[in-house]
Amino acid sequence: MVTSSNRPSLKLVGSSTRNVKVLQLKVELQGVRPKVWRRVLVPASIRLPKLHVVLLRVMGWDGGHLHEFEFAEGRYGVPDPDWPDESMDDESKVTLTKALGYGTTFTWTYDFGDDWTHKIKVERVDTMPAELKLQFPMCLAGAGACPPEDVGGTPGYADFLQAIADPEHPEHDDMTAWIGRPFDPHAFDVQEAQDRLYEIKL
Repeated sequence: MVTSSNRPSLKLVGSSTRNVKVLQLKVELQGVRPKVWRRVLVPASIRLPKLHVVLLRVMGWDGGHLHEFEFAEGRYGVPDPDWPDESMDDESKVTLTKALGYGTTFTWTYDFGDDWTHKIKVERVDTMPAELKLQFPMCLAGAGACPPEDVGGTPGYADFLQAIADPEHPEHDDMTAWIGRPFDPHAFDVQEAQDRLYEIKL
């Protein structure tokens, strides 16, 4: 877990047109141990497709799978012309503020096979002075490593952690070879997460 001493500084640039609302979000991956969570700042006016990219980067996912958002007012995602879903609206037309309505929580599901569900809570709403605005999304804190892609969801991840932790486990060698690198489920580096967010212009 990070502390205030190694948080990245808030990046701000001048703007004289209007006040800018900023949301502090806590993103928590559901059903895993140890806990995996991130705290991030985004503008309230961010559109859902860009928020999706922010969530990928701050969590550590590769982004090669489908996703959807679910709010109290409805579901949003990327329309598939071959498989139309009348219960899901086009995310590209909606800002986070509009999708939230009067709510303060929503979910973001990544990879419909592994079904990684993230509960997201609006912890704070701040208003930047008129001459300031966020230049990049900002990662303030977090804990826990992002699970490997295609590990098999929450049950597969639990099995994976057991296997790599026990040299006597029958799948230890296979899982170690599959991941191909040391894996610490507690590891999280706020600066590495922020470096990924610097690629996202707001």
